[in-house]
Amino acid sequence: MKHIIILGDGMADHAVERLGGKTLLQYADKPMMDMLASKGRTGRLITVPEGFPPGSEVANTAILGYDLNQVYEGRGPLEAASIGYEMQEDDMAIRCNIISLADGKIITHNGGNLQTKDADVLIKYLDEHLGSDRVKFITGIQYRHLLVIKGGSKHIVCAPPHDHPNEPWRPLLVKAEEHAPLEEGRMTAQETADLLNDLILRSQELLARHPFNLERAQRGERQANSIWPWSGGYRPSMRTLADQYPQMKTGAVISAVDLIQGIGRYAGLRIIKVPGATGLADTNYEGKAQAAIEALQTDDFVFVHVEATDEAGHDGDLELKLRAINYLDQRLIKPVYEAICQMEQPVSIAVLPDHPTPVELRIHVNEPVPFLIYYKGIAPDSVDRYDEVACVSGGYGLLRLQQFMQTFMEH
Repeated sequence: MKHIIILGDGMADHAVERLGGKTLLQYADKPMMDMLASKGRTGRLITVPEGFPPGSEVANTAILGYDLNQVYEGRGPLEAASIGYEMQEDDMAIRCNIISLADGKIITHNGGNLQTKDADVLIKYLDEHLGSDRVKFITGIQYRHLLVIKGGSKHIVCAPPHDHPNEPWRPLLVKAEEHAPLEEGRMTAQETADLLNDLILRSQELLARHPFNLERAQRGERQANSIWPWSGGYRPSMRTLADQYPQMKTGAVISAVDLIQGIGRYAGLRIIKVPGATGLADTNYEGKAQAAIEALQTDDFVFVHVEATDEAGHDGDLELKLRAINYLDQRLIKPVYEAICQMEQPVSIAVLPDHPTPVELRIHVNEPVPFLIYYKGIAPDSVDRYDEVACVSGGYGLLRLQQFMQTFMEH
């Protein structure tokens, strides 16, 4: 049996008064998810281990069956893997957002929906002026980039910018961990924090006078006017999924997000890049569906990640998130399911988010997420809809972390 996971990032939500007290998954038009829930089995999953932040790097790694206590090194090393940067032993790689500041506050974590071609100009500009033998800026995708500090310490406290919309930015600057260890050949945690904060302040001076932002300011648009580093780490050590699951000889990952591509690379999955995949609600759903269908012809396992629901949640855009749920249902899940029904070899399909990103909070929260699993011949449970409330009664009950992948791969 082959396996495919379709993940709507941040798709789960809270009850919303203007939706009559329903969650977005309860309210949304998603007939395919509801059908698969009624024909399959459902449950809920704890995706974030105790003591870890409810980020996509944590939740997606756990969903794929990894013990975060053994492999977690933050987003930075995953971004490095996705863009092909080979980390050295003394590197500290840290995620580097380009964000929008105004009136002393973080306005948006994405630089005003920055496009990669524009971001590339800004990152190269920053590297030219701030880069050195110790500091290197590397272009990623859209607003998500990489900052490598040679000999940097990972024992720092950083604030994910998407968790602090409309909050003053100065109190959120990088801090050293209390009682941070001294590591041979590396800077201290305080030295690393001081360096990163200096780069933040100097980036604001440089970006403020760049023609790209001067033109945006004239048009009254949000400026991409600061870097924001967070979630750093060293080179991780991860076994491939094929090493852990003998029935999985080959696999593939489909995502517009470099973080997910990085997880996939360390997991031994081949990276499939789909033209027009943006990480937003305008992404190429049909292209992702076709790529998944084609991958299932040759691979044993396919992981399809869609970022759009998470971005809509961070923007607090209720209508857009509802629309993104419907697009995922009709433009991706539906054609994949229809193709699976025609395949000779049976395929097990799972649908779930990695964490909730409630539109009224605009941040990730650490709560169990609903999931469904369907394959031909599965004994269905009593649940006939896919949402946060219905799946409480699911036949799988409440699973934790690696239990999901173990359960999914049993069939």
